[in-house]
Amino acid sequence: MVSASRARPLWDRVAEWNCRLEMIETARQFLYLSTFYIEYDRFGVAALEALLRAQRRGVEINLLIDGFGQMLGNVVMSKQDRQALAIGLQELQAAGATVTIYRPKHFMQRRLGGGQHVKLQVSEAGEAIFGSSNLTRSSFEGWNEYSVALRGSVVTALLQSYRQIGGTVRTAHLRQLEDAAQSTVVEQPAIELEYWFCNPNLAQGAFGPLGWRGPNSVTERLLEMVHEARETIEITSFYFKPVPALMDALVEAATRGVLVDVYHSHREALPATDLAWIASAAGFEQLLSSGVRIFENRHGEHSKIILVDRTRVAFGSYNFEDAAHDRLAEAMLASRDHHLVTPAASIFDGLQQDPDNVIVTPATMAALPGSLRRRLALYGRFKRWM
Repeated sequence: MVSASRARPLWDRVAEWNCRLEMIETARQFLYLSTFYIEYDRFGVAALEALLRAQRRGVEINLLIDGFGQMLGNVVMSKQDRQALAIGLQELQAAGATVTIYRPKHFMQRRLGGGQHVKLQVSEAGEAIFGSSNLTRSSFEGWNEYSVALRGSVVTALLQSYRQIGGTVRTAHLRQLEDAAQSTVVEQPAIELEYWFCNPNLAQGAFGPLGWRGPNSVTERLLEMVHEARETIEITSFYFKPVPALMDALVEAATRGVLVDVYHSHREALPATDLAWIASAAGFEQLLSSGVRIFENRHGEHSKIILVDRTRVAFGSYNFEDAAHDRLAEAMLASRDHHLVTPAASIFDGLQQDPDNVIVTPATMAALPGSLRRRLALYGRFKRWM
């Protein structure tokens, strides 16, 4: 159990972006940042430029990017932009920053998409930004995202796990954050939190996820939340395609009368490919027949939130998908405190009214073009790898 002396929800895209830039611009000693990928657009460029300015004024910059995630991000960039991004990272490194590309130890892990998916930003000011956003226009002008700015002992716990996703952390910086948390004058009761973290790559052998049966502690905690639900379960995920254990638990909850609402992305929200949506749609029949309601956001739902009975919330980087269970390092924060439960409930209230969210029904599935239904039948069986 950890705690926060303050938690500021960042559902608004402009608010989160400004918070991120302000942290970089005001850093004076150190700044750590982990992301799945950087896109060479106005947001990625602005972040790199701010990091470079900080490094040049004496801030110790530590940037961690996932190798597999960056490979996926490169797909949406032109060759010219990929080259410009590489030059920008080299310039940052040449200025003295630590720039790390995370790749798991074993060849099969790398081949099958192993990596780290934790999105974290921390400075010596004692604040962390933790959530779902990457450094890309999609995260700040396209998809829904959810992050929280936090202060307190939780910041040290978050940065400690940075080492387990391929990053390096100076012990002196951890001590400095601990001292800052202890010396902070708390004006309200501490916000109690649970921090869930798992990097399955560290527990696997040469064959990576092939034959690996876990456990994954984040998946286990999510299962506990689903099992404890009595009235409602509300979930957001990029594309909803959970591991079998979570799928079964949600179906069981819906069958016993829990109202289960899932909000994820429409197939048009990811122009590069519809395979992620196909992997989700492979499970729609089972979900719909049990009473689960599925909503698809046309501009993209990239937040990762689960709210149970409107009394307990968890949020972070874990998508409801196989990769989050057996290939990617993921992290979530959970709480029963109203400072975090109430904002999450407001988010779901807004999603219910959002005209961009369209409901999936058996009729809408039957009305899909024949070519798409054939692709669903062909590729849906490979859901684990999409």
